[in-house]
Amino acid sequence: MFAAELISDAILPIHTSDTIQKAVDRMVEFRVRHLPIVNEEQFLGLLSEIDLLAETDYQTQVGALGLSLINPYVLEDQHIYDVIRLFYEQQLTIVPVLDVKKNYLGMISINAMNQYFASLTGVDQPGGIIILEIDNKNNSLAHMAQIVESDNAQVLSSYVRTFPDSTRMEVTLKVNKKDISAIIATFLRYEYIIKATFNHTESNDNSMDRYDSLMNYLNL
Repeated sequence: MFAAELISDAILPIHTSDTIQKAVDRMVEFRVRHLPIVNEEQFLGLLSEIDLLAETDYQTQVGALGLSLINPYVLEDQHIYDVIRLFYEQQLTIVPVLDVKKNYLGMISINAMNQYFASLTGVDQPGGIIILEIDNKNNSLAHMAQIVESDNAQVLSSYVRTFPDSTRMEVTLKVNKKDISAIIATFLRYEYIIKATFNHTESNDNSMDRYDSLMNYLNL
């Protein structure tokens, strides 16, 4: 996915002629800490709430302020991973998107980014989660997917976590099946180390025990 595909028009940019009060009101309304400053189509920089801390006259125009950040932005054809990196590195709540001529096209909000990330990782879909610990030499996603598919399930998303000074890694699989007991059994049969599982149904998940305890309490 490209950055341009996540642009939202819900939050309007600030102009140099706007007052600090207008910028503050817009930040509060949309619950963001940053706003792009635009002169017609030209992107001038990013206004942060930190830039406003020392100001006492909220009728001062935004153009009179000095900015703490130096024009962070992404181009419309950059990959969405570049957007995620900029959110993380600069601790931003919005990321401006420009065209190849550096004209302002719009912005991506942190909320839009969260929604996309939920879709990307499959967390917005029902299913189970399996966390495996493997040696990095045996990292075969094709084989893991084959095991999942052997139980008529599919991998919705997967990601890898590595550790410094270690040959071990974690592989997290989100599958489109809540009852993953058969999949777990197959992984164990192939001698995978299972660190954790979530959202699967087991007879020992204590839900019946908790229900019986509640009934006993109500019958006292």
